[in-house]
Amino acid sequence: MRLRLERRLSPIGAILLVSDGDGALRALDFDDYEARMLKLLRLHYDDAELTDGAAPTSTTRALDAYFEGDLDALTNVEVATGGSLFQREVWAALRAIPAGTTTSYGQLAARLGRPGASRAVGLANGANPISIVVPCHRVVGADGALTGYGGGLPRKRWLIDHERRHASPSQDPSRLQV
Repeated sequence: MRLRLERRLSPIGAILLVSDGDGALRALDFDDYEARMLKLLRLHYDDAELTDGAAPTSTTRALDAYFEGDLDALTNVEVATGGSLFQREVWAALRAIPAGTTTSYGQLAARLGRPGASRAVGLANGANPISIVVPCHRVVGADGALTGYGGGLPRKRWLIDHERRHASPSQDPSRLQV
C-alpha cells in the first residue's frame, strides 16, 4: 500500500494528512505528534510506503472550510482506517456527534449498546488515527471536564470553542456540556 503525506498549516498548528491512492484519509495528526502517527501507521499498515504528496483537494478544501467556520464541511470527507471492529465502531460513532456538541465516554458507550464499556470507548477514542475529521475532541469526561486529547488539551479546547462559535442557531446550546 502506498500512502501520501501532506503537511499543512492550520489555526492550531501544522497538521499531517495521510491519504491513500483512492483518496481516502488514513490519518490526520499534528506535526508535533508525528512519531505517534508513524507508529499507528505501522501498526495498522505495516507494509505501507509513505511518501510526500498532496492530499485530495476535496479533503484540503473541507478542512479549510471547517477552520473558516463551516462545521459541516468535514461530513463527506472519505476516511479509511485500520483498527479492530470495535475501534472502527467507536470511530464511526464519533462522526455522528454533531459539531458544536460534546458527549461523555459513558454516553457514547451507551449509544453503541455497550453501557458498561466507557473505558474501552475511551481507549478506542484515544487510538483514533484521524483527528478533527473523526472528532474525538467532542468526547469529554462524565462531569463535562476536558480529558486527554492526542493533540493536547489546548487544541481540544480550541476545537470545542471554535465549534461553539460557529454552531448553527438550530443546535440546542444546552447540549454543550463543556
